[in-house]
Formats: sequence, structure tokens, C-alpha cells
Amino acid sequence: MFLKRSETAFQERNLREINVAQQDTGFAAVNYDSIETPSQFAEFCEAIADEPVIGFDTEFVSEDCYRPELCLVQVAAGKHLAVIDPYTVGDTKPFWDILTDDQIEPGSRVVIAHAAREEIRFAYRYSGRPIAGLFDTQLAAGFVGIEYPASLATLVQKLVGQTLPKGETRTNWRHRPLTKDQLTYALHDVTTLAEMHSKLIADVKALDRVSWLDEETDRLQKKVIDAEESENWQRVSGSSGLKPRQLEIIRHLWRWREEIARTKNRLPRRVMRDDLMVELAKKGSPDTKKIRNIRGMERRGYNDQYDEIGAAIAAALDVPDEHLPRRTRGRSRSASPMLSQFLSTSIACISRQQKLAPAIVGNSDDVKELLSYELDPRRGTPTPSLLKGWRGDIVGTAFRKILRGELAIRVADTSEQQPLEFVECEGSNQTDE
Repeated sequence: MFLKRSETAFQERNLREINVAQQDTGFAAVNYDSIETPSQFAEFCEAIADEPVIGFDTEFVSEDCYRPELCLVQVAAGKHLAVIDPYTVGDTKPFWDILTDDQIEPGSRVVIAHAAREEIRFAYRYSGRPIAGLFDTQLAAGFVGIEYPASLATLVQKLVGQTLPKGETRTNWRHRPLTKDQLTYALHDVTTLAEMHSKLIADVKALDRVSWLDEETDRLQKKVIDAEESENWQRVSGSSGLKPRQLEIIRHLWRWREEIARTKNRLPRRVMRDDLMVELAKKGSPDTKKIRNIRGMERRGYNDQYDEIGAAIAAALDVPDEHLPRRTRGRSRSASPMLSQFLSTSIACISRQQKLAPAIVGNSDDVKELLSYELDPRRGTPTPSLLKGWRGDIVGTAFRKILRGELAIRVADTSEQQPLEFVECEGSNQTDE
């Protein structure tokens, strides 16, 4: 448990100032703490542990490493504004433990982030838990009719009337020391989060969509965490048409590749390309000479790995038939492209009427999933996302009426931004089962 400390508790406080009153951004000078030592970090965590509102963001690199590498953490909590340097601080787990503390009273803290997918991933990696009380400004904006997914700069401009600094989007955040411009850019990702939260949550409450936002936030966190824990061998490009035994080889090679990538902190596809894995699976031989003869497998980087690759293939060949993976059977009946396009237009129409960003409701893949489910029902098939939760309430019922010919779309007013409207067809059943 962290104890709340006053601001004077910073015994090694490293207070700095960035003057950002430039380029007509509307920002004033900003004082912030630069957290660079373990003791400063411990003091800072204690100081913010009981703050009811914590806004944060991360800077990272992911282009050449197994997992995104955390390079900087920016925090705005009450009167505290800070940048945390993970390279000099060391273990940042205490900070993530604060954000994921599920023992605090529900609703007593809000943790604000924008487009929080990577932040969720870091929190889970360091603490093993989802963020408690997460408020994603990008998600919230989609529920009040603002475009989705909106960039942070777009939301800051619309909600706060300020312009974020530009020019550091391609920064190498590993490099030290960071420049004044880089820190300015990083800090402004968090200085307006609390104000944006206040405005967005007021609109969400006014539309009675707090439960929708909570549902979607939980869905996002679960999706990110599941992706962290799952084996994604089925996503190997080119493997969709393989036989069960070949898929088992893909699975074993994928596990081998993941372990090498994790150990060497490299991108998995830099260890072995997908097309080579598929070719190895098709050949189906653990013989190192045959492996070496596959075009692309003769390069020097594999010299010390032929035996390991052969062993992975041999292990896959030993798996009993009843334990082999099977691809999920595709549905035999597919909807016409015209019908899919019509329902996609319907999503946009419904969304605009409901003051929702269409992209947060669903996309073309969601429409195809729903059509497949409705036109070719099979026992045990998972319920499509457009028929579940808040989406089912606003979209599912309407879609089923459209498919039954009970609901139509017409042009209502060509001068309006949303010129279309739904109308009940004459003689249709006014209730939905």
C-alpha cells in the first residue's frame, strides 16, 4: 500500500520548466518533475498513490524488438506533472501497481489515457492485471458522436481549443538525453487529459451511455490481454489452406520462433519469415539436409538452427491425429456484396441518428459475421458482436427487421448531414423477437 505524501516529500525533487508559449498553441509554461532515480521514483509513486484522477501516456519503440520497449512515461495527477525515465529508474512495477490496484473502491479513481492499447499492454506486462478505472478518451469520444478513432491532437483541438506541438512523431525515444522539444511533445500528451475527461464524461452521462463505455473499455482490455496470452500461430500468413498435420508443424515452428524472438529481443518475422514456415510445413520433413535445401533456408543465420528446426518438425509429426488442429469450417452460404454494403450503410445511418461514431459500432467484417450468422445459422456458433450488449440494442434489432423486410431506409432531407432515415414497412410486425 502506498502512503500519500505532500509535495514537500520529494527529497530529491528534480523540478524543471518547459516554456511552450510558442506557435500560438495556447499553452503556458509548464513545470514538471523529471523522475530519473529509484528514490525519486519511489517518492513520486507515494505522492500520487491516492490521487483520484491520474492521466498518463507512454512513449515506446516497437519496430525492431520482440515487444514494444517502454522508453518514457508521462504522468499528470492532481498538481503533479512528471516524466519517468524507465532506463534510469529501473523497475517501474510500483507505478503500474497503482494503476491496476483493484482493491480501491470502484469509482474512487479514474485513470485517463488516449488510445490506450499499448498502455493496457504495459500495465498487464508489469503488473499482471488490467487498468482499474480506465477512461480511454478515444473510446469515449466515439460514444458522443465525435469521429472514431480520433487522434489526440483532434480531440485536444475540439474539446480544449488548443493545438498540440508537432514534429516529434518519429522521435527515437531510446536516445538520451531527450531534447526540450521532445519533452514538450511528450508532456502535452497528458496535460489536457483531465479536462478532456471532464467534458467527455459529462456528455457520456447526458446520453446515458456510461454502461456502454464501461462495457467497451472492458472489451478492449480483455482483447489486448487475450492477445498477450494467446498463441497466434493461426495468423501465420499463407497457412489457411494447410492440412491438419501441416498446421501442427506450423504451430511447433511458431512456438520455436517465438522463443528465439523473445530470447534475442527480435521481431519474430526477423527470425523466420511466414512463407518459410509454410514451405517447411508443406515439405513436412525433419531432415536437416532437406530443410537446408529449401530456398531461403540456406542463409547463414540458420546454420546453428537446423537441428532445432528439425526437432520442432519431428515433434509435430509425433502428435496423435486426434490432437491435430482443425481450421473452423467456413460458412457455406455467403451474403451478396450488395447486401453487405447496404447493411454497412445502415450502420452509419443508425450511428449518426444515435450520435455514435460508426466505426465504434462495427465495420464490414462485423456485418459479414452477422449476415453469415443470420442466413446460415449453426448450433454452437458464437453470437456476432453486433447482436451483443449495447450493439445488439441499437443495431441488432434493426438489422433483423431489415433482413425480414420490415424496415427500410429512405432519403428524408438532402440538405441534412444525415439525410437518411429508417421507416417501418407497411404491414410489418412492429415487434422483434
